[in-house]
Amino acid sequence: MPDPALQLQRLYVAGFDLQTFDLFPKCVGVVRDDCIALLVPTPDGLQMLGTPGWRLGEVMGVLTEEKGRKVFQAKQLTVEATPERLEALRRFREDVAAALQAGGSQRAHPEIPG
Repeated sequence: MPDPALQLQRLYVAGFDLQTFDLFPKCVGVVRDDCIALLVPTPDGLQMLGTPGWRLGEVMGVLTEEKGRKVFQAKQLTVEATPERLEALRRFREDVAAALQAGGSQRAHPEIPG
């Protein structure tokens, strides 16, 4: 089982900011380049809760469609899901997943021992 403390350390060293949120007291927020994911402790270590999204102020915008175009939306806040933002989110999701896996930090940050 992955050690949550080591998982958090790998995320931090890989350049992710770690945050807590009053609305989600049992989760840890992982933020980088305006992308955000919520992590929750499980018997198998930390796991992503739901799908990562785009940070819109203090909330997370989820990818959705509005009037035929892709947007990140949280209540009344929206931001266009540009190809650059979608690519940043894809890389973010892969890097978080790699850091959460035992030894996965080598893929996200080659100079860090797993």
